[in-house]
Amino acid sequence: MSSAESTATTSILDAETTLTPIEETSELSHEGHDHSHDDHDHAGHDHSHEGHTHASGPVLNPECVREVKIEAPVEVVDKAFAGVLKEYKKHARIPGFRAGKVPESVVKRRFAEQIKKDVVEQLLPERFQAAIAAAGLVPVSQPQLTSLVLEEGQPLVGAAVFEVVPAFSLDGYQDVTVPKPTVEASEEEFQAELKQLRESRATVEPVEDDRPLVDGDWAQISYSGQVMDLVGAPPIAGQDSLVEIGGTETLPAFTEALRGAKVGQELQVEVIYPADYSEANLAGKTVGYSIEVKAIKKRTLPELTDEFAAELGEYENMAALETRIREHLLATKQRQSEQEVREALFAALNERFPFPVPESLVQQQVDARLDRGLRALAQQGMDPEMMRKFDFNRLRAAQRDSAVSEVKTSLLLDRIADAENLTVTDEEVDHEIYMAALQQREPVETLRARLTEDGGLARIREQLRREKTASLLYQRLPAA
Repeated sequence: MSSAESTATTSILDAETTLTPIEETSELSHEGHDHSHDDHDHAGHDHSHEGHTHASGPVLNPECVREVKIEAPVEVVDKAFAGVLKEYKKHARIPGFRAGKVPESVVKRRFAEQIKKDVVEQLLPERFQAAIAAAGLVPVSQPQLTSLVLEEGQPLVGAAVFEVVPAFSLDGYQDVTVPKPTVEASEEEFQAELKQLRESRATVEPVEDDRPLVDGDWAQISYSGQVMDLVGAPPIAGQDSLVEIGGTETLPAFTEALRGAKVGQELQVEVIYPADYSEANLAGKTVGYSIEVKAIKKRTLPELTDEFAAELGEYENMAALETRIREHLLATKQRQSEQEVREALFAALNERFPFPVPESLVQQQVDARLDRGLRALAQQGMDPEMMRKFDFNRLRAAQRDSAVSEVKTSLLLDRIADAENLTVTDEEVDHEIYMAALQQREPVETLRARLTEDGGLARIREQLRREKTASLLYQRLPAA
């Protein structure tokens, strides 16, 4: 799919929205509250918040920030206080009073802060939803309280800020074009594919003749080596390793030492490894080796016959295999070209339609990019302890420009999809889930249930719609 595929999903806040305070005085999120109301002084749970400085909310893009007033009349506030107080009175357990018989004044005094938190939890989400609906706004970030007045006998008065996707014009998006080259597969490319296929099926057989090693031979060697000028370095050793004389993957020092040698011969060779050598422990090092030639082997490529084609699959003859190779090569080049053209088109659209991007979406995309990178390193076997030492502030900063571009591309594709009335069918979503289940070796219904619970189904539908939009724009491009 396109580069926009991975962009973080736009969060549509629902009635369960938690309004995050950005000032300590408005910390009314009511997390972890125990409704048993046992008689205690909340040791370890200091509701005055002394010694607990609340961090300010996440940075928002001022150009994308909107504010709504949150209000409720005094009768609604009082009704909410009365309902919460009733529940506290029913369950409060205080020494000297029977359960359910604690005087209202005692309950109010003892649980004043918790009662207020419960009223906030009851009133704010619904009132916030009403406020954004009246303003016609769709938040894409967690709302943050900037002020709140909530007291029994007074109306609720508050304000919250959040980010939205700002309005922007799409006029003329149909006219944005980039070159769309015709893709062909050359004969040289075909021959390279065929050569690679032959080499993958090559056999290595021992050479019985008493002769020296020549270019193209494979030397079977045993060796021991020591890194020079490095005290305490562990020795390097190997048994029955194969080295191609004159091979592109063979260091010249090995080729020069082994060329002309015979079986049984022992050699001394000094090898200077390049600074960019793939094995970090050898990069830039000089190693003295003792080598023994154990055998000479010859690599034989298979003949291009109908029998060779049949061994590779259901191909009647060599002609059928060659046709398949050409088709595969062309399809691969077409996919690569389409991806490059799409990237160029996305860049052109971003340049044509500049608009401010919500910082919350950018940070979600930075998170997604870092997560993919760390997962890839983990799959390659990197030590988790080493990954913890990364400078994540620097890594996040390095991802920012790409994340901004990807978020802008996704928002543009969403708007274009609206303009084109593009939709995704349930069958298309089902197919995507089925393919994902096969890939993850997970039952389809198990995966569907998990995706339904964590919002994954909506993300799949969203990404399929963006992919459909990108494909439509690509198809409309005139051929170069």
